[in-house]
Amino acid sequence: MRRTYKNSLLMALATTASIVAVAQQSTTVSGIIKNARTQEVIPAVSVTVKGSSTGTFTDDRGAFRFTTVQKLPLTLVISSVGFATKEISVSETNAGSLSIDIEPAFTLGQDVVVAASRVAERILESPVSIERVSSSAIRTAPAANYYDMITNLKGVDVVTASLTFKSVGTRGFNSSGNTRLNQLVDGMDNQAPGLNFSVGNVSGLTELDVDNMELLSGASSALYGPGGMNGTVLINSKNPFKYQGLSVQIKQGINHIDNYQRNAAPYYDWSFRWAKKVSDKFAFKVGAQFIQAQDWLANQTDNYSRTTGTPNGQVIPGWRETDPNYDGVNVYGDETTQNMSTIAGGVVGGFPSTVVAAANAYLAANPGAKLADLNTYLTGIGAGAIVTGGGSPFLYGNSPSRNYFNNQSVSRTGYNEKDVIDPTTVNVKLTGALHYKLTDRIEASFVATFGTGNTVYTGSDRYSLKDLKIGQYKVELKHKNWYLRAYTTHENSGSSFNATITTRLFNEAWKASTTWYPQYMGAYVTARDAGAPNMNAHLAARAFADQGRPTGYIGTNPLFMQVAGTPISKNGGLFLDKSRLNVIEGQYNFSEDLGLDKHGTDFLIGASYKQYVLNSQGTLFADTTGNININEYGGYAQLSQRLLNDVLKITISGRYDKNSNFKGRFTPRASAVVKLAKDHNLRFSYQTAYRFPTTQNQWINLLVGGGTRLMGGLPQLRSYYNFSGNKVYTPASVAAYGASVGGGSPNPALLVEQQFGEFKPESSQSFEVGYKGLIGKRLLIDVYGYVGKYKDFISSVAVLQSNNGSTLGLLSASTRTAYSISVNSPAEVTTKGWGASVEYLLPKNYSVSGNIYSDMIGDLPAGFVSYFNTPKYRVNLAVNNSGFLKDDRFGFSVVYRWLDKFTYEGTFAVGDIPAYSTLDAMISYKVPAAKALIKVGGTNILNKYYRTGFGNPQIGGLYYVSFGWNVF
Repeated sequence: MRRTYKNSLLMALATTASIVAVAQQSTTVSGIIKNARTQEVIPAVSVTVKGSSTGTFTDDRGAFRFTTVQKLPLTLVISSVGFATKEISVSETNAGSLSIDIEPAFTLGQDVVVAASRVAERILESPVSIERVSSSAIRTAPAANYYDMITNLKGVDVVTASLTFKSVGTRGFNSSGNTRLNQLVDGMDNQAPGLNFSVGNVSGLTELDVDNMELLSGASSALYGPGGMNGTVLINSKNPFKYQGLSVQIKQGINHIDNYQRNAAPYYDWSFRWAKKVSDKFAFKVGAQFIQAQDWLANQTDNYSRTTGTPNGQVIPGWRETDPNYDGVNVYGDETTQNMSTIAGGVVGGFPSTVVAAANAYLAANPGAKLADLNTYLTGIGAGAIVTGGGSPFLYGNSPSRNYFNNQSVSRTGYNEKDVIDPTTVNVKLTGALHYKLTDRIEASFVATFGTGNTVYTGSDRYSLKDLKIGQYKVELKHKNWYLRAYTTHENSGSSFNATITTRLFNEAWKASTTWYPQYMGAYVTARDAGAPNMNAHLAARAFADQGRPTGYIGTNPLFMQVAGTPISKNGGLFLDKSRLNVIEGQYNFSEDLGLDKHGTDFLIGASYKQYVLNSQGTLFADTTGNININEYGGYAQLSQRLLNDVLKITISGRYDKNSNFKGRFTPRASAVVKLAKDHNLRFSYQTAYRFPTTQNQWINLLVGGGTRLMGGLPQLRSYYNFSGNKVYTPASVAAYGASVGGGSPNPALLVEQQFGEFKPESSQSFEVGYKGLIGKRLLIDVYGYVGKYKDFISSVAVLQSNNGSTLGLLSASTRTAYSISVNSPAEVTTKGWGASVEYLLPKNYSVSGNIYSDMIGDLPAGFVSYFNTPKYRVNLAVNNSGFLKDDRFGFSVVYRWLDKFTYEGTFAVGDIPAYSTLDAMISYKVPAAKALIKVGGTNILNKYYRTGFGNPQIGGLYYVSFGWNVF
């Protein structure tokens, strides 16, 4: 027993000694880091022990603290973007009270990017064209929102559908809701799975939580999968271990200052971020942003024909006062149109043929007879019931001797957008994350982002997105060499409605067309009979039929609200979309583990699985009987090798993807970077890309303005609408057949049946050459040129189908159905373009930069819609100063942008966009004692209104003052 006690005592003493020894070996290193020039504390500075991974970051007060078991003395490496790296010796005398000053030393071209190759590399050495926006650039930009900064990057086009809804495109292809560009936020696909547009400025990161943005122009499917036809945008958030503390930004502004579109209105943009490192293992962050403003107004009143010109229509002469069939671009409800001769023919066809023949003979024999004379005549021959029933005006106007109706189509009276859509744009973003370090090299995280609000979107119609909600939730394990993540995107369309359809149905609700058109035609004949000129008679008829029509803002009208709140599947305008996306993906870089990096070799592999679950309850997709699942899986690999003493770097990558509705696709990529001299690199790349048809391209089944049904390209939908039994024909052939009927010699042989081939993914291949070089560490030059070719281009075709099976049913909008169906074009499309940019650092913190770029498309077949919506030339120029006057506290930025004229092709409308220019400016003042940044600025400060897309809103000036506290 004594021996047992003795052994236990010895063990306890040994353990205690060991603990004491370890405690004696552990050293706490702490201190504060400041700007050597201004003595401001610097947050988010990396502090590491040289030769190890031990270290930390400074907090928002510039302080740092960590514990190490490494023996003293040791060396700390201090590094931060925009400052010279510094090494500090630490001994027992100074380990707990370090005071370190580091010198500002910004050098161009040293940014590290990952988008180009999925591995970290200097932007100077990227094998393809890439642009980067840092958090410091976001702080000093004149743009009202970080997302707007993408507009000024080389090679970029942005289509603005509303103040908070913008679509990014590169290499020429762009539209409202662009689906040819991947947008990844912290690795998560930011595209709404059902509505098919990226929601980066509706849901996602708050401005204070954005660390950087990277834009990869051109094909990127080889690494990022479907959708990367023309590029990828990566938006990355701030890690709470690095960026700590509470940050607040209050931005107040004003727009519509000239009361041109609306009365002058306030602009609010409030945000905060709070991050805390609880321990060396655990950190968290939360953030929120609130934006509210009066939106820009889509106010184009051009008269539009949806059946002539291009497959998506064209602008035609006339307006409401000169064209009875007027259809304004941004006027809704006037898409309902009927032919007066067709209506009259139907009414007259219900009368006894003997009475009709007698009336026509009477009017032919009596050219001066009035409507009242016809009424007397009809009563005399025993047809008084036609008179009392209101049918005589139809007999009178439709008679060959009068021919008042003359095949004239008439549209219902529509409403301007300002009378239909609530102008208040609201956006609320909430973000949060928990981060835990399992080891020094493995970090686990749970991330949640949620966004909701009201905005407006332009698709085939204008859509009011009300109470739209997007939530993304992710769990991730991350190591320097690998990651494994799973996330889900949940979409809820809320109270969103199709403004075009809703307004058409509202017209029917307050007065049905079966009532409105007879009233119109009766009043029209009466006015003509009284001697009124034709157009005056039409105006009088419209005024008569519109009696009781609600006017002004109808968005709060109970009838309108009822229609807007009724699902599309039940003859309303409401979407019920709650689609979602589930993703699991991972990547492993073997270079370090296999020792390949010692030989200049880099090898990585990755894989992903996606599942789309479409759930619109028949309001968007053909899912009335239940959810539709679409599965995708893919894998990729990349091998790169440095040769000739790092003079040459060759990279080869490839990816295979399979969609449950389509055959698998393999997309390779090869690139080479040649080091001409230090900081001077020539790059070459051959890239392929593809995109599976979007969920809407596959399964949409939606009735839109003008009575057209949008239909996906899958054969199941064509079978559902019995295309094999009740054939569909090309509009041109139906028009030819209609002309033969009108000429008295019907010829059904003129009808051409539309043929449908296999519906396939779209693919492309491109070759790019570029040069990026840094001269004297002050002048950065980047130039590129590319050529591309697209195959199986996804477009749409218009067809007509008779509702009654008769070919004559094809000739009237009331007896036929028009379809717009997703198909592949048999023609190949070629593109080419180039770009160049320079950035020059001047003394005293001044810098100037500029870029010019061009994208062009080759010859296209007649009637082909490419959606290549870009000017031939675009120019961006900027002048900046990061610090001047007292203690470099003042700063400014001025950005000028010019775009050439171009023709915009959209599914909503097609038309010309004039050349335009904008000027953005900002001046800032730093208050170091309060850790505050004050900015006064504006976008489009000259308030010269412009549009980025035909049928989209006019964009005016926005002016703001912002106060940022602890913004870094």
